[in-house]
Amino acid sequence: YGFATSGGESSNLTDDDYRAMVAKGKEHCYRGDVFQIVLSRQFFQDFTGDEFNVYRALRSINPSPYLFYFDYGSYKLFGSSPEAQIEVKGGKAYINPIAGTFRRSGNDREDQELARKLTEDEKENAEHVMLVDLARNDLSRTTQKVTVEEYREIQFYSHVIHMVSKVSGVLPENANTIRILAESFPAGTLSGAPKYKAMELIDLYEKKRRGFYGGAIGFLRFNGDINHAIMIRSFLSRDHTLYYQAGAGVVSESTEEGELQEVNNKLAALKSAIEMAGNMNKFN
Repeated sequence: YGFATSGGESSNLTDDDYRAMVAKGKEHCYRGDVFQIVLSRQFFQDFTGDEFNVYRALRSINPSPYLFYFDYGSYKLFGSSPEAQIEVKGGKAYINPIAGTFRRSGNDREDQELARKLTEDEKENAEHVMLVDLARNDLSRTTQKVTVEEYREIQFYSHVIHMVSKVSGVLPENANTIRILAESFPAGTLSGAPKYKAMELIDLYEKKRRGFYGGAIGFLRFNGDINHAIMIRSFLSRDHTLYYQAGAGVVSESTEEGELQEVNNKLAALKSAIEMAGNMNKFN
């Protein structure tokens, strides 16, 4: 079966609405209500045909550690997520915060220079440090000997460059790994810091409930091991409409235009996958 879009893309927020929301987020950072808040917007695209073509295109365009396609009958969830929500294995729990994003240029040499600039960018580094600290705090409530194993590592994806760290904690004897999962949810990289206050403000300012976005998908083993991906770079398909969403971490040094562009950068792979799926149908 082929795939084709029907009509144009729409969003729950205009660009100006999103800029205004970022400005509100900055005000809360200045006041000290939060150090960081992740504010997002949702997009919609009607389609005809088989959305599995979009997933095929997405995994080709944006190969990532977590590739998934779940068919629940009345709706489908699929994506190409770069980030773990929580991983528990071998007596340890891991969180891999991704914070700090630049758009790729399409030129390897320029990308290397952009990666260097990302590691030196004060705003992106401030955001990353906050979220590494939040991951340490989340794990410290349920594990021991919390350690930052990798710090500010640069990773390249199809459309963006990310800064990534790895935080681990040793499981205590008879650890309840479901509690470890619960204490780490939702991810700080999708909410902010302090997490509870950031979520209150997200609920206040975002015009639509997030639904699947920022949630987790994966597996739990009978031995207690867990491997869950954060639902980013992902789609919900329901009633011949694709829903997709992205956010940006707002701190006091943010600019409204900069955060709007970060959202667009994160969505680029998803939009390219929709376009590629439609083009595949034309050539078949």
